[in-house]
Amino acid sequence: MVRHDLPASLVVFLVAVPLSLGIAVTSGAPLVAGLVAAVVGGLVAGPLGGSVVQVSGPAAGLALVVAELVRTYGWRATCMITLAAGALQLVLGAMKVARTALAVSPAVVHGMLAGVGVVIALAQLHVVLGGKPQRSAVENLLELPNQLVNNHSHAVAVGVLTIGLLVLWPRLPRVNAVPAPLAALAAASLAAGLLGWDVARADLTEGFAAWVTPEVPRGDWHGIAGAVLLVALLAGVESLLCSVAADRMHDGPRADLDRELTGQGVANIVSGGLGGLPVAGVIVRTTANVRAGARSRWSTTLHGLWVLLFAAGLSWTVTLIPMEALAALLVFIGARMVNLGTMRGLHGHGELPVYVLTMGAVVLVGLAEGVLIGLGLAALLALRRLTRVSVHVRLEPDDRWHVVVTGSLTFVGVPVLSENLRAIPARAAVDLELNVDFMDNAAFEALHGWRLEHERAGGTVSIDEMHAEWYTSAARGTRVSAAKTPPQAPERWWLPRAYRRGGPLSRLPVRHAGVWVPPEGGESGAVPDLVAGAADFERRTAPLVRPFLTRMARTQDPSHLFITCADSRVVPNLITASGPGDLFTVRNVGNFVPRHGAALGDDSVVAAIEYATNALNIRTITVCGHSGCGAMAAVLSAGVKTEGLPGLDRWLRHGDHTLARYIGATPSDAGEGPLDHLCRVNVAQQLDNLRTYPEVAARELSGRLELVGLYFDIASARVHILDEEGFSPVGAGSH
Repeated sequence: MVRHDLPASLVVFLVAVPLSLGIAVTSGAPLVAGLVAAVVGGLVAGPLGGSVVQVSGPAAGLALVVAELVRTYGWRATCMITLAAGALQLVLGAMKVARTALAVSPAVVHGMLAGVGVVIALAQLHVVLGGKPQRSAVENLLELPNQLVNNHSHAVAVGVLTIGLLVLWPRLPRVNAVPAPLAALAAASLAAGLLGWDVARADLTEGFAAWVTPEVPRGDWHGIAGAVLLVALLAGVESLLCSVAADRMHDGPRADLDRELTGQGVANIVSGGLGGLPVAGVIVRTTANVRAGARSRWSTTLHGLWVLLFAAGLSWTVTLIPMEALAALLVFIGARMVNLGTMRGLHGHGELPVYVLTMGAVVLVGLAEGVLIGLGLAALLALRRLTRVSVHVRLEPDDRWHVVVTGSLTFVGVPVLSENLRAIPARAAVDLELNVDFMDNAAFEALHGWRLEHERAGGTVSIDEMHAEWYTSAARGTRVSAAKTPPQAPERWWLPRAYRRGGPLSRLPVRHAGVWVPPEGGESGAVPDLVAGAADFERRTAPLVRPFLTRMARTQDPSHLFITCADSRVVPNLITASGPGDLFTVRNVGNFVPRHGAALGDDSVVAAIEYATNALNIRTITVCGHSGCGAMAAVLSAGVKTEGLPGLDRWLRHGDHTLARYIGATPSDAGEGPLDHLCRVNVAQQLDNLRTYPEVAARELSGRLELVGLYFDIASARVHILDEEGFSPVGAGSH
């Protein structure tokens, strides 16, 4: 671990020092308070926290809260509020409520951080331009044109140089080992010193001698309690979200969120007691830690030690840094907090309005008010989604009306439902499909009343419920569970089409090339079954599978390569109870695997094996044969059954090794015929053929890959697995 964590800790230290100083400046706190928080974040939150790679310290997202507390209560009282907030976090962590914090909409959190970033950038931009920040973000924005026109001092040169290096440094080759903030501040300090620029300097000459002890805040206790709660929740939520994000960056142990919240609580108690800023998990430092190769808590712990040594022995170097350079660093950080990638992700989920409104409210109204406004909009949108209902009515070619109701059927959707149902003529035959996950009493009353009225007028209503029977249970007067039920798959989806004639699929008309085509058994020109099946999938199954297919749309991560025969009776997902994304499947006549380097090789199968092992890193390769295989019958016929089929005849030569193995094998005593015996032998041979591939053999030898042989007996619908003693039924003896 040392060879990874030691250099990573140095990288994080170089990033943390300038950021901690800059956040202290914008918080209105002493510069040493930022270093105290960085030390505590490393030495306390590091070993006690729940994430092995997360780096804690002063966070820009809390800067506005701290600045307001300093203005209202003073710095020493703010330290006491930080200490009390840590105690509250410690209690919440002990109560195991960390997961609850993740229920806060990320759109609100990201919008809050973006709003804080805008406020920080606007305020510090005035310092960069040689002026002073105004009292609010709006005033800063209104005053900005005057600052741009009238101020052209040395401060502007320092700010422009700092921001320019922050932007360009990551794009310069071979310099990424030095963090951009450190390089920018060093260059600005050097330029200001050599050129004799008239700039303000940071003052840390007293080092840790500037420590202050916390004192009890004076004022309305309601406001003080609210401040404690605000700091605890904002720091806690930011830390937990950072932990979740950190888990996506590394392959080590997953974060324990309750432990993380407890560790943050202890760190804030210590930081507040020592006169430091509030501590939280910081995504910038955490990202730098992971990218530098950190493997354990030692990295973040050591970074705290380096900050402590720096403050104790080298704090005088801070006096060389122009304050305008620190302000420029904060402008850059604030602008980066408005993350376009986050906005694109939220837009895809329809949550961009929450982000934008929260950000705008934080900028224009205030932090606490902006968060509350964002939470309110998020709650309204969630309520709207939860109560959203869609009603589709169409007339089928057989003069039946088809009504599909989808979503949560509550009193909110009753007007839409009633309006659509009133459009159906009296005495009409209606097929009503309820694809709803909840139905309240108001919706039931409206639907049931319409049904009774429609049937009294001479019409018919047939109701089909795809989820739990909300309507049926209510009509019987039985209790309906208030909990949502999982969706049910379309009825008898696994049956062959010949067994589904007359069911809902066969009645489904399809609009093809602008013309309604009647169902099978109707007028001439019936649509092929597959087209009708695709329409049935769109109508019934797609809404059920769309949520997780959307999540896996950009990438696949199967764990199995499944090689089986092209026979139409073998359905891999059916016999293995697998779903989308589980199996990487290769199908060919006879489930052959050409031997590595064979003269009659097949690039298609070879390509699939190479891609599955090297790109997808699959963990199992399964070869599945089946009874009554036509390819094996052709192999037994010695070419008689492939006359006139030259391509098939060449392909079946891959079965020569199978045939030779069959001839030399002991006759089967399982009561099976020669054909089925050959089918089983073929599975074992194809597994041996797989082992001729060096990558497959190496992975199997190292335990990273398992080869499995299956045999599907079609007549009995039984799956058999190959072991050292032969094939035996899967699950034999357990029912």
